[in-house]
Amino acid sequence: MKKHSLAFIDLETTGLDPARHEIIEIGAIIARPLSRAGRGPELEVLEEFGWKIKPTRLQTAEPEALRINGYNAADWLFALDLAPALKSLAEKTAGAIMVGQNVSFDWSFLQAAFNETKIEPRFHYHRIDLISLAFAKLYHDERAQRFSLSSLAEHFGLKQAEPHTALGDIRLTLEIYKKLLAI
Repeated sequence: MKKHSLAFIDLETTGLDPARHEIIEIGAIIARPLSRAGRGPELEVLEEFGWKIKPTRLQTAEPEALRINGYNAADWLFALDLAPALKSLAEKTAGAIMVGQNVSFDWSFLQAAFNETKIEPRFHYHRIDLISLAFAKLYHDERAQRFSLSSLAEHFGLKQAEPHTALGDIRLTLEIYKKLLAI
């Protein structure tokens, strides 16, 4: 597994149910793990990208999800259609291990979207969940009571510059991942 790149992925969606709701934003950072003698694990960022995705079922969207994610028609005017975005995502993440905060949530939406568009995902089958990693690494740390992205950012003294944007959240996820590796 050490030879695989890591695909840090975050999505913003129109709700919590992948059967009813849809992806409206994808943020990703592709990184390669490096191992240098005498030093801890490091990551080399190979690529970073973020796309707004044109919603097609706004009638099923949860108003609260749209509010939290900052959706407005003007900002999504030049958004990508889902299929070309997923095709590009599949190409860019071929063979990579997906990493995310609550990776099961994002994977459930990606899986539904890949099925809907009949595009084959090309991720490696392993996935790394930041919540699980944080729980294991911080279990005995009394200061760590919650493992949400904002709680972990606060624990490590990191600023959440662009909360609830896919690219902003995935940048923060990467920084927290690096902090957890150093423990």
